[in-house]
Amino acid sequence: MQEPEPPKKRPRRKSHILLRIDSWIDSTVWNAGFAAGEAWEEITIFFRRFRVHGWKRAVFEVLGEAMTLGVAGSVLLLALAMPAFEETKKDWRNRGNFAVTFLDRYGNQIGHRGIIHENSVPIDALPDHLIKAVLATEDRRFFDHFGIDFLGLIRAMNENARAGTVVQGGSTLTQQLAKNLFLTNERSLERKIKEAFLALWLEANLTKKEILSLYLDRAYMGGGTFGAAAAAQFYFGKNITEVNLAESAMLAGLFKAPAKYAPHVNLPAARARANEVLSNMVQSGIMTEGQVIGARRNPATVVDRDDAEAPDYFLDWAFDEVQRLAARFPQHSLVVRTTIDMGLQKAAEAAVASSLREYGESYNAKQAALVLVENGGAVRAMVGGRDYGESQFNRATKALRQPGSSFKVYTYSLAMESGLTPDSPIVDAPISWGNWNPHNYGNSYAGRIDIKTALAKSINTIPVRLAKEKLGPKAIDNIMAEAKKFGIETPIRKDVTIPIGTSEVTVLDQATAYAVFPAGGYQSRRHGIAQIMTYDGAVLYDFSKDEPPPQRVLSETAAAYMNQMLTRVPYVGTGRRAAVDGVLTGGKTGTTQAYRDAWFCGFTGNYTAAVWFGNDDYTSTNNMTGGSVPAMTFKKLMDYAHQGIELRAIPGVDNPAPAVSSAKVAAPAKGTEPSGLPPLMRPRSLSADSTRLIHEIGRMLKEAKPATAPRKVASATDHDPG
Repeated sequence: MQEPEPPKKRPRRKSHILLRIDSWIDSTVWNAGFAAGEAWEEITIFFRRFRVHGWKRAVFEVLGEAMTLGVAGSVLLLALAMPAFEETKKDWRNRGNFAVTFLDRYGNQIGHRGIIHENSVPIDALPDHLIKAVLATEDRRFFDHFGIDFLGLIRAMNENARAGTVVQGGSTLTQQLAKNLFLTNERSLERKIKEAFLALWLEANLTKKEILSLYLDRAYMGGGTFGAAAAAQFYFGKNITEVNLAESAMLAGLFKAPAKYAPHVNLPAARARANEVLSNMVQSGIMTEGQVIGARRNPATVVDRDDAEAPDYFLDWAFDEVQRLAARFPQHSLVVRTTIDMGLQKAAEAAVASSLREYGESYNAKQAALVLVENGGAVRAMVGGRDYGESQFNRATKALRQPGSSFKVYTYSLAMESGLTPDSPIVDAPISWGNWNPHNYGNSYAGRIDIKTALAKSINTIPVRLAKEKLGPKAIDNIMAEAKKFGIETPIRKDVTIPIGTSEVTVLDQATAYAVFPAGGYQSRRHGIAQIMTYDGAVLYDFSKDEPPPQRVLSETAAAYMNQMLTRVPYVGTGRRAAVDGVLTGGKTGTTQAYRDAWFCGFTGNYTAAVWFGNDDYTSTNNMTGGSVPAMTFKKLMDYAHQGIELRAIPGVDNPAPAVSSAKVAAPAKGTEPSGLPPLMRPRSLSADSTRLIHEIGRMLKEAKPATAPRKVASATDHDPG
């Protein structure tokens, strides 16, 4: 009988190890908690000795809350400034590595841009009195602060309070450089926040000498010049190292308002400003009155300059285009033939200036922008604002503004591509799209109409109905794509409100896009650079040879339909003040919510122009519409532009230009965009006190008794004549 196998030895249980681990964890946690409690009690006992009572406690509570709010505010301010810091990631130092001489379309020199830093005058080689004049006037504590001068700000506020007006600014030289390099001249709290943080960034990344050198090289000095070196050559005809004290004072006085104090425009004002600079040098202790008395008695004189003004807004844009096109070339000293026509440029500037002068105050519109493009894409004129000396921000190329009804052409173009015609019927009635309920001007509706009437009268519900009911489920995407094909380079926000123009664009974009219509549906190929050459005459770039031919973006039939509709707007629609005498005109008005923006974008067979009026701070105008001042400004320019040239036909339109009546334009139909003009208001040129004084002098002269001739005393030499 086989013996049974002995039982297998079971593995030793390890549960006691787990119990030990659990016990260790419990004891450790308890000990840690007990130790923490004791530590907290010791800390509490320690801080009890700092407890205050009564009024002291109130003070500490306020300080504690202030610290909390200060930290939160600092985080908020930094968040607002973050977009500005994106600009510092770009190659902002090398913007001036190009030295470019610009020519107009006919080969005449019109200006310069850029500076070669390696060839610029080192800060140590500049005249000592120039540096002193700049610092005494712009930033006396430049070498003592860290980008923001709180003491200087307090001093400026005190001086302004005593004077009852703004006589001193609180911005440091570093803050001014930050604005010149990265920001615009917009007067807003957000811009000042960005400016302050960028000033701190500049101080952290550059030395004081580098900041001062950049400031002297990059600041606008009037007369189309940038930098003190260029200004010295332009105004005095000498190198910056050779200027005397009087000339240095005049240059230092230009930083505040170059357009106002430019000596070639207003020499007395420039000399008065230079005298203020000399006083600043004495008051700051940099120089004595004896040292500046010679400069006071012998003020600077300037070389004779003609009255020709450089097209500065255009040159700024053209300089950016040159850097983009010439980045692949080793040469950076270039001669560039541009597309600008100085005759048309002056006419454009005059049209904008006269409109602002006549109607700006009445309408509460302080700014305007305009771009003129010839059929073929050449930019012939550009106005980026009312005064380049006051603000170098180019509103034609950089300002993003809602286009309003002028954006509707992309929806209508898509509708024409989809098979509709100008005579297709459609209903003007209330419509909703989700939570959005668009409405017409006056909240009235016309019922059943055709598409050409809807476009001419700028009815809002029709493009919305087309997008929602006629253009398919991807209507919004298709409208965005259509605008991009036409030449809108600004990113478009996807939203159901796009059909009536709520996504921001630039004036240059609108001029580019509308130029598709007189081109018969082809790309306009907008450009400002015709040729880029070296100083030896070698051609590096030629637009006519190096750029591809235009592509069709709108079918011939759809382009013809759009032209037939758009040429009705200046004659029976909202743009009647835009009709050019004897020239068939097409276009579209645009007015945004709360009257913040007013547009007219129009064309003839020869030229296309986009005109915008509004305010930099987005405040509302006084009911300005696109059919009022923008349309009138368009007409002023186009009347001049079409003198003595061969008129081209608008593709798809056989009708000649209707006669334009000089009578008052009829009031718009009910429910359509209004276009009435307010009475003219002349801008004030004298203060109220001066006006009253002059009136009083006039009254006294009228009431004064006439002077009587003194009675003649007879003398021995008097005798009768015969």
